[in-house]
Amino acid sequence: MVKLRLRRKGRKGYPVYDVVAVDSRRKRDGAYIERLGYYDPNTSPNTVKLDDNRAIYWLNEGAQPTLTVKNIFSYEGVLLKRALLFKGLDEDQINEQVTKHKENALARHDRLKKARKARNAKPVVEETAPVEEAAPAEQSSEETTDAPE
Repeated sequence: MVKLRLRRKGRKGYPVYDVVAVDSRRKRDGAYIERLGYYDPNTSPNTVKLDDNRAIYWLNEGAQPTLTVKNIFSYEGVLLKRALLFKGLDEDQINEQVTKHKENALARHDRLKKARKARNAKPVVEETAPVEEAAPAEQSSEETTDAPE
């Protein structure tokens, strides 16, 4: 079975990945059939360069993408382009929708990044005085003996 997965490159602590089509029985960094592009997670936003036509070719041939590669394809609009090609749309309409999808994904990334930054920048308010809890009211002996017999 052919899989579309990541092949690790780069130095220790600074990984860079190739997106490759490979036989599933091969090692992670072993020989591959075809290189489809690369992925650099060390930049913000992550740098991705793909040959989307070859990726679509392999998907149509039955290659199974790993979860990470599927997410990269989704972010880059490869899966959207493939779906629109199945619908029979022309190239201009497809490119327009893929461009709009990429802009939305980038805007979502920026919005979430700002939200994380704001959430992490909030000072944690600690209470200085201990909170006193009210003692539970004691019940009279008459109330406790009313149990059903």
